[in-house]
Amino acid sequence: MAFNDVENREWKELMPGVRARTFWGDEMMVCHVVLDEGTVVPMHNHPHEQGGTVVAGIIEFTVAGETKTLQPGDSYVIKGDVEHMAVAKTECKLFEIFSPVREAYK
Repeated sequence: MAFNDVENREWKELMPGVRARTFWGDEMMVCHVVLDEGTVVPMHNHPHEQGGTVVAGIIEFTVAGETKTLQPGDSYVIKGDVEHMAVAKTECKLFEIFSPVREAYK
């Protein structure tokens, strides 16, 4: 998958209000994510490192007890096993990377 046809990729529902188009190699995964306005991704953690950039919308992230409101152009990096959550204040589009690949998101 050197080149990806994002527009023709099927959406995968990750949870109610969150859907993604995912692409992966051996060691990392990229995700084009959309969150519906008002969606709450509850506090959780996973062994994967997670990084991302807000493409559109306003989203509030809480990472390791620190809360920030992010807007287009803002980025984040969350180390593996760190608790985090998010609240979509508007419809949001994110570009995210996970390492290693999140098998459940394939």
